[in-house]
Amino acid sequence: MLLMEKNKPINFKIEGGKKLSGIVVTKTSKNGAMGIICASLLNKGRTLLKNVPKIEEVYRMIEVLKSIGVEINWIDNDLEIIPTKIDLESINKESAEKTRSIIMLIGPLIHLFKAFSLPQSGGCKLGARTVRPHFFTLENFGVKINVKSKSFDVTAKKLVPAEFALYESGDTVTENAIMAASKIPGETIIKFASANYQVQDLCFFLEKLGVKIDGIGTTTLKIYGITEINKDVEYYLAEDPIDSMFFIATAIVTNSKIEIQRCPIDFLEIELLKLKKMGFDYKIVKKYKALNGQTNLVDIKTAPSRLVALEEKIESRPYPALNIDNLPFFAVIATQAKGQTLIHDWVFENRAIYYKELDKLGADTILADPHRFYVNGKTELKSAEVVCPPALRPAAIILIGMLGAKGSSILRNVYSINRGYEDIAKRLESLGADIKIFQD
Repeated sequence: MLLMEKNKPINFKIEGGKKLSGIVVTKTSKNGAMGIICASLLNKGRTLLKNVPKIEEVYRMIEVLKSIGVEINWIDNDLEIIPTKIDLESINKESAEKTRSIIMLIGPLIHLFKAFSLPQSGGCKLGARTVRPHFFTLENFGVKINVKSKSFDVTAKKLVPAEFALYESGDTVTENAIMAASKIPGETIIKFASANYQVQDLCFFLEKLGVKIDGIGTTTLKIYGITEINKDVEYYLAEDPIDSMFFIATAIVTNSKIEIQRCPIDFLEIELLKLKKMGFDYKIVKKYKALNGQTNLVDIKTAPSRLVALEEKIESRPYPALNIDNLPFFAVIATQAKGQTLIHDWVFENRAIYYKELDKLGADTILADPHRFYVNGKTELKSAEVVCPPALRPAAIILIGMLGAKGSSILRNVYSINRGYEDIAKRLESLGADIKIFQD
């Protein structure tokens, strides 16, 4: 086993241009795990989360929760969470500042403290990702948040149920609102809610805790809050559509025949439709339910394909449209499609800028502005040495591009990728990729 030094960057060396084959199983999601780990603080009983991804983002949140007194234990791939007496004075600020998900602790913590402070959140560097929608949402319940230079100071003296529309249909904003409403007695109605996969996963978990929620999978949620949650519960996390999409894109760029199992199809349908119209050859060979009893899964077999660029722009929208986190994969896929593809990444100011790193691999692209990115294909990708962008999905597409590029490539400081993908090098190796982990 290769031992890694804690404070030194981890790098990948990739011998690209190889055809891949075999079976890969979709992992559970980072985003689903983060919300549900936070929601476990609503429960005074023992929570056992099944099949939790062992990724850097999860590790940072565990470090935060352990530092404030939460008992957490790994049992193989499952996570046992037992809230004890929580003390926020001892919070691990360094770990908290590395994860944007820290803001989702506000929803649960308002039920434990009338006043508290949390460090400001971090995560991917994608431009002006304002947290004001969280504040606008939580103020409906009677929560006040004062933003300091390095902290959020929260007061929640009297909580009340409410009916309101979200300032924006964000995933974490919706999750914060749901967690806040879950322990406020009465009916809360959230309009313009996100219906995305992680929000549905959180709702299914809370239902197991005894919270009644109407409208799961829609943009209007009714939460019937309860005063007390004290239940020993076991919950299987749902699979990650972004993980499935990573391997779909990898199959396309490497022109490979692989089978991707346990794909959450309801959150991939638009992506697959776009790809089918581009010429992607695939088959759905099996349909079944996830272990949570709710999420629809399929197994997908890919085949080598000749792609043609779509005439229309490719853009993301809130569910049920093309997923915002799946849009970057089309940037690297488009390098293998004949013609010009326009990718419109309207959500983030900086993310499309990172797509330009594909040029180092021989891609022919034009960044028209911070949101519009043109790709001219088809191009033969070439090997290169690249430092990982400080954002998860743009970093992932550079890795995919290197897998398709003939020759030896180096991808440096892959922490961004390890935030969201578990054992990604090992899983790629199982398909025949030549990828090595090293430190300088």
